[in-house]
Amino acid sequence: MVRRNWSAAALTGVLAVSVLAGCGGGGDDAGSDSGSDGKITLGFSQVGAESGWRTANTKSIQESAASAGIDLKFSDAQGKQENQISAIRNFITQKVDVIAFSPVVTSGWDAVLKEAKDAGIPVILTDRAVDSQDTSLYKTFIGSDFIVEGEKAGDWLVKEYEGKTEPVNIVELQGTTGSAPALDRQKGFAEKIAANPNFKIVKSQTGDFKRADGKTVMETFLQSTPDIDVLYAHNDDMGLGAIEAIEAAGKKPGTDIKIITVDAVKDGMTALSEGKINFIVECSPLLGPQLMDLVKKVDAGEEIPTRVLTEETTFTQAQAKEALPTRQY
Repeated sequence: MVRRNWSAAALTGVLAVSVLAGCGGGGDDAGSDSGSDGKITLGFSQVGAESGWRTANTKSIQESAASAGIDLKFSDAQGKQENQISAIRNFITQKVDVIAFSPVVTSGWDAVLKEAKDAGIPVILTDRAVDSQDTSLYKTFIGSDFIVEGEKAGDWLVKEYEGKTEPVNIVELQGTTGSAPALDRQKGFAEKIAANPNFKIVKSQTGDFKRADGKTVMETFLQSTPDIDVLYAHNDDMGLGAIEAIEAAGKKPGTDIKIITVDAVKDGMTALSEGKINFIVECSPLLGPQLMDLVKKVDAGEEIPTRVLTEETTFTQAQAKEALPTRQY
């Protein structure tokens, strides 16, 4: 997996000069199909509106398309792969210039992606990857390195308990089963804490990236495993739901149970600033401007990088307090 060590300027430079080869397949003549008004038509299928992160991601894409003069056809899959496949086929029927989507899960996309390729419509993956062995079915993938996000969460925990010998019971709230961020954030975290025999993940269950589900699952964790030291939640929303369950159980989040989450949306950052969350790994939803730049390049038949990483950081309580006043999401 590529590590996120590019500077913002370097990333922009790579995009500008387009020195890396595209994935190929069906996109070479895409630029000739733009509408008669000269506008590029982009068909975009969104996972849904399961979290504050996703809402901010949708807003970024919609606003960036408007600013870039791109005609956006937007579809909400409501968390269902079949809805997303149907939307992509609908975009193909409408003969859009470019298709972009954030896959609900990693598997099961080859057939519909081949249909897009055969129709000469280039595809861009956003936020989440697919596990297709045929990388010619899409032009590029823009998004975070979810394994690195998991690693950052694990690194913080290892440092937090450095020099201590007592057992550490960890519960994990996973994202949507089969989704790239859930699989990779779990993997990165597990690999980082594996060397310390004191760390034990005693419970791990999906909360589907939803606040209500995070609360419900955490309630179950607390009932079955009263001795919990750490919660690792794959996104802020599940962590925020878990905080409600922890407080209802008479425990103090951030003190009695240390909490690590991923995303850094405003609600999560607020909880971090208040000490209810201990550490957040950022996953920026503001992909719109980069996506529209890639859409224009693909439509023009230009070569683009096969992998575009977003620039992200991590936050402690003090850093959250400093960042909150100007936080965009």
